[in-house]
Amino acid sequence: MDLGGGLLVSQISTFNKVWTTYEGGPNNLGATFFEPTGLSEGFFVLGCYCQHNNKPLHGWVLVGKDNSSTSNGALTKPVDYKLVWSSNSLKIKQDGQGYLWLPIAPDGYKPVGHVVTTSPAKPSLDKIRCVRSDLTDECTTHNSILKLWRTENKRFNVYDVRPIKRGIEAQSVSVGTFLVGQSGGTNSNALPIVCLKNTKANFSFMPNLSQIEAMIKAYSPYMYLHPMEKYLPSSVDWFFTHGALLYERTKGLIRGNSIEPTGTNLPQGGSNDDDVTYWLDLPVDETKRGSVKKGDLRSSQVYVHVKPMLGGTFTDIVMWVFYPFNGGARAKVACTNIPLRTKGEHVGDWEHVTLRVSNFNGELWSVYFSQHSKGQWVDASELEFQNGNRPVAYSSLHGHALFPKPGVVMQGMRGLGIRNDAAKSDAILDMANEFEIVAAEYLGSQIREPPWLNYWMNWGPKNGPKGPKQKDVWKGDER
Repeated sequence: MDLGGGLLVSQISTFNKVWTTYEGGPNNLGATFFEPTGLSEGFFVLGCYCQHNNKPLHGWVLVGKDNSSTSNGALTKPVDYKLVWSSNSLKIKQDGQGYLWLPIAPDGYKPVGHVVTTSPAKPSLDKIRCVRSDLTDECTTHNSILKLWRTENKRFNVYDVRPIKRGIEAQSVSVGTFLVGQSGGTNSNALPIVCLKNTKANFSFMPNLSQIEAMIKAYSPYMYLHPMEKYLPSSVDWFFTHGALLYERTKGLIRGNSIEPTGTNLPQGGSNDDDVTYWLDLPVDETKRGSVKKGDLRSSQVYVHVKPMLGGTFTDIVMWVFYPFNGGARAKVACTNIPLRTKGEHVGDWEHVTLRVSNFNGELWSVYFSQHSKGQWVDASELEFQNGNRPVAYSSLHGHALFPKPGVVMQGMRGLGIRNDAAKSDAILDMANEFEIVAAEYLGSQIREPPWLNYWMNWGPKNGPKGPKQKDVWKGDER
């Protein structure tokens, strides 16, 4: 990919192992450090890669090529190295000894990654390249990969890093490298490494419509509902045509109106105020109300938003699922389950999974599972798959939070909290079968947004939830 300014990058997922520690990290299994291998002619290493020992090797880093014609090229050699950590004096289980080096960049350039060696001798200056400052952007620490041991009364950690600016308009590009930093000293303004920037900012690497449809069919999850689930998903059209009402409160006067199948009579954009308030609700008739609450799995559709992420180097395929009703929560105290009656109940529930696909090779790298107001990214190597490349998602009982594995996930501590029960059943939503691409801003007029997508008011009474386009993740990154 051409990021502009004479900088070409390629994504590398083949590595040589450099050094392994068998202590620290998750379950005290340690981590392994790798350097990219198999670079095409003219490309140079920008940084090494590190991951936990408790999962298969599955990662990537960017490598760079200088394609500029000016004297101050896009890439240059470091002028020196700083040793930031060594296992030399530590009595730990390790494969040899590890040395972690920070490249010292000349003026006008910045390092985007570290070098790892098994020797106390400084690496060759030709080992790595630094990047011209105008082609870089700030990054921040994300996850702690490994807590390293105390050296000279200082404790150092190894962190994942990612751009500070992330979203559909952000130009920052993740490099896939790691940061070695002192605990408590990872303020973004002081980070010794940076990420890259797509200075062309035209996101020309994004897939076209036929490629999007191919990726959806290849990678869409199978979503399993819980065997005891009462409240199933449905299409938005089914919800509207089976009696859902649009309520309007104007100067204290409330009236309810039926809704057109695609929501053409819903107010567009804007916000509620003291004079006029809108919300959606179930039918008034008790029989119809109970029926709509249950949803209709056969009518269900997946509503897809496609957006550039990390400077257009990845495509996020966000797959939204609608439920007419969200059921009440259950608490767990020690070994006792306690229904919380109406707590957690609300009309109009939106959940989603996000497929992050590399624009270098079309490979699925990770999946985000929404879980109430939060969620989790799961690496593709740790997913459950079905029928080839199709991941599996589990919708929790009544609350519809999504999880990568079946079981009970607790929100709380020490045996006290809210239960999230997930299990397989015969009720399955195949997200590749019935989907509608409702938004892909970068494709312009090729995608026509349905009217209901631009209804910005509440999808339920009493401060009901907002629709997909009003969520922070619509324009931003997942948490």
